[in-house]
Amino acid sequence: MGKICDKVHGLKPVIMMVFVQIAYAGMSLFYKLASNNGMSLRVLIAYRFLFAAATVIPLALYFDRQIRPKLTWMVMLLAFLCALFGGSMAQNLFAASLVLTSATFATAMINLIPGITFVIAIFFRLEKLGLKTRAGQAKALGTLIGIGGAMLLTFYKGLEIKTWSTKVVFSGQMAASHQHQKPYAHILGPILAICSCFSTALSLIFQAKMSELYPCHFSSTALISIMGALQAGVFALCTERDWSQWKLGWNLRLLIVAYAGIVASGITIIFLMFCVRMRGPLFLSIFTPLMLVCVAIASFLFLNEKLHLGSVIGAAIIIFGLYVVLWGKNQEIKRASKLTPSQSSDELEQEDIVSNNKLETNCSNVIGIAPNFHSMNEMEELSLQQVPKEEEGSNNLDSKV
Repeated sequence: MGKICDKVHGLKPVIMMVFVQIAYAGMSLFYKLASNNGMSLRVLIAYRFLFAAATVIPLALYFDRQIRPKLTWMVMLLAFLCALFGGSMAQNLFAASLVLTSATFATAMINLIPGITFVIAIFFRLEKLGLKTRAGQAKALGTLIGIGGAMLLTFYKGLEIKTWSTKVVFSGQMAASHQHQKPYAHILGPILAICSCFSTALSLIFQAKMSELYPCHFSSTALISIMGALQAGVFALCTERDWSQWKLGWNLRLLIVAYAGIVASGITIIFLMFCVRMRGPLFLSIFTPLMLVCVAIASFLFLNEKLHLGSVIGAAIIIFGLYVVLWGKNQEIKRASKLTPSQSSDELEQEDIVSNNKLETNCSNVIGIAPNFHSMNEMEELSLQQVPKEEEGSNNLDSKV
């Protein structure tokens, strides 16, 4: 019975990540559907963060009431930057690119984020290129492969892949075809998608720093959601002059807004934090292509989007580049773990579990995973200092969930 419980406990992160990717895929479809029905996506994004804040704030007040550290100006600044680059700006850029291209195209571009994060980390000297090591070569090669796949996805259309026809039709699909008739859509759309990836990648750097200074995940999520709601709300008020766009009734708009805020922002962020604590950020990135598969299938079934050979090949190349980057990062983690001295046989057993992808709750080392924001010596010291803290925090979060 104990072994069965352990297996079920080990499957929780997998089930959560599958739910997260399906939820994100549904959000991409709802973005497209809302645009086709004439709803302003800027207003939708503002409502999304507002509903997300309303969902997460009660959880933060309850779960973090005894462990919440003092809120400093530095934490506020980091929350503002996380919300700006990873929330309001990234979401508005992504939504704009999705409208000009397609849900499948914009989702495929998301797989470039790990490679772009690697490039930004090198630019800010937060990570070394390391071309003399296999890990560095893999990360550089994977980044180049992902860029090549994005270029192919952008500039090569190819033959249309004809499959069975569907009769599932949503209102407003005719508006989608007019979006593709704009002469600049095939250039501006990919540019906006890449800018969204850069914005998201930049936010990961601030999130890593914020997690060190303010390790209460529910409270930090609530704080970022509030900041995102303010930023997206001000942006929508300045750019959207039609006040009727802000009206919500018992219709499709309310459903999309509620789904975006409660499911795609509130519940998924909680699941992501729990999975990061159990398995680490690298585990989360492995599931990213699942979102692309779900979006491609759902877009074909419900949005009547056409699938072309260039899109399939380009998306496959991007996913291949993603996994090459992740493999290189995994090799770097293993190398860093070997350089970190072990204190007991239990820690040696934990390293074996990590290498076999059978992680337990207290085995994740967030600092060593992505990107490496410290030198190797600092990483060794921090990893030794944070082992007891992570074990205590992991057990507390696991018991709460």
